[in-house]
Amino acid sequence: MSMVLLMWIVWAGLAATFLALLAYRGTITRYEEDQLFLNGVNGASHQEQDEIIRKVNRLEPMVRVFGGAAGVMTVGIVSFYVWDALQHL
Repeated sequence: MSMVLLMWIVWAGLAATFLALLAYRGTITRYEEDQLFLNGVNGASHQEQDEIIRKVNRLEPMVRVFGGAAGVMTVGIVSFYVWDALQHL
């Protein structure tokens, strides 16, 4: 297997995982309220919003890692092709 094919496979895996994490975070935050009025009656609503925030905070480091890794791989692949094009000039 060539190195270029391996780079593309790793990039595809990282990008797919990153996009899946973004989609999952989007489904979690779909029911997040922008404004929550706490007057003592909505205790369950407050707990639901806290649980959403807890899930998003737990997911955020993975989103950053996979997003950064996919970005680094993208730069690496583009750099490889630019270097290869310059070698053939």
